[in-house]
Amino acid sequence: MTWTRSNSGIDLRGRLLRRAAIACAVLALLSGCINESARKPDPAADPVPKTAPRTVGAQHTGGGEERNLIAAFGGNYGDAKVESLLDGVATRLVAASTEPGISYKITVLNSPTVNAFSLPDGHLYVTRGLVALANSTSEIAAVLAHEMAHVTARHAMQRIELEKSTALFSKVAAEVLNDPAGGQKLQEKSKLSLASFSRQQEFAADAIGIRTMAKSGYDPYGASRFLNSLARYAALRAATLGGAASSRPDMFSTHPATSERVQMALQSARQLNAPGVGEDDRGRYLAAIDGIAFGDDPSQGTVRGRSFIHTRLGFAFTAPEGFALSGGSEAVQGAAAALGRAMRFDTVEVPSSTPLDQYLKSGWIEGVEVTKETTLDVGGLSAETGIAKSGEWSFRLAAIRQGGVIYRLIYAARNFSPEADQSFMQSIASFHRLNAEEIARAKPLRLRIVTAGATDSVTTLSAGMSALGLPAEEFAVLNGLDKAGHIEAGAQYKVAAE
Repeated sequence: MTWTRSNSGIDLRGRLLRRAAIACAVLALLSGCINESARKPDPAADPVPKTAPRTVGAQHTGGGEERNLIAAFGGNYGDAKVESLLDGVATRLVAASTEPGISYKITVLNSPTVNAFSLPDGHLYVTRGLVALANSTSEIAAVLAHEMAHVTARHAMQRIELEKSTALFSKVAAEVLNDPAGGQKLQEKSKLSLASFSRQQEFAADAIGIRTMAKSGYDPYGASRFLNSLARYAALRAATLGGAASSRPDMFSTHPATSERVQMALQSARQLNAPGVGEDDRGRYLAAIDGIAFGDDPSQGTVRGRSFIHTRLGFAFTAPEGFALSGGSEAVQGAAAALGRAMRFDTVEVPSSTPLDQYLKSGWIEGVEVTKETTLDVGGLSAETGIAKSGEWSFRLAAIRQGGVIYRLIYAARNFSPEADQSFMQSIASFHRLNAEEIARAKPLRLRIVTAGATDSVTTLSAGMSALGLPAEEFAVLNGLDKAGHIEAGAQYKVAAE
């Protein structure tokens, strides 16, 4: 994650546990995306208090320029093998597309999120997280063909025109016809129309992409296989933070439910070829991604089990027992769903002349009164902690100062018992500056391709990943294995390792 700091505000209401997802439409001309966060978690499964207070000083605003978007995804990820494979796949797809004269440029982004998107000028972006999730040339071809379809179908420009029209109708109703209520109704109706329009574009891009990949010689069933892996990955991520990936249609969602896309992709493929026809080439794909970075980049902050380590800024802390952590571009968030607890960590720039106790009570948390303030020494750094309450939730707050930067920790619990507070205080005390040995040990994870032996199983192959704090199911999801998890001797599989 990229840690930047500002003094604008961030709303924690209903979002204390959710990973900060970068919207697919960061650019006005952005068209299409494949995103594991596209479906919202089930609100009923979200332990975040609706009355959670509003914190100030962590949200970062920025322009819509392409460079800001790339920076938000960790910048470019340079890997000659991966780039060569993607260029080769794209060349075949372009030749088979409806507009072979369009030039495309593919950029791999240094982000562990699973995402892909395109710009109208032919720039295609895929994250290394998506590259790691795909399992064959046909699956990555499905992703690239989908994004190319957004470009050739002019989906971005169509959406912009529709947005302009609906905005104009709403303005005319509200101002010219002096009907504010009618304008509001039109605005709400336009949201539904735009969401429906965007979902139709996604289905259209899937269908066009599948036809293109089949025409270029790839297995068209690769699209449904990848979408199925995407759905399982999203569900795994949601479960890790105590949420639930929704399979229900959402009227306001700009993307169809992944389950809908899987079924439509299967139908499209069946109209073109029988299963097994066309190139899949898992072996060549795995050879190209062998050694690719996996998960968070330690220089941008990485989660290892219950610990968060940031080698560039030089600090680390450990979450309480039972917590699962998730990093983000602006904050680290965590949850212990079974215990009804949550946490958030971020940073903010504050003048060193501002007393910590004053800062703790100066509006960092809106709508609550901070009580029981205590001054602490945390790893040789000055710190201040206190307690706040909002509705049925109670909060343990901590502000730790290092120069002009304050590290902020918020812990929330429905049942704020002495045991819960003790675990929060222990987590605060774990915050410390990294020494040279710790920084050296914080190596990035990489995908390694291994060959299964005669006695190997999911358990034996994934043992190293479990030791790194990764969910047990992640090995199966990464390799597209079904629930039975049958391992074939002599076959190759992806594992994450240091």
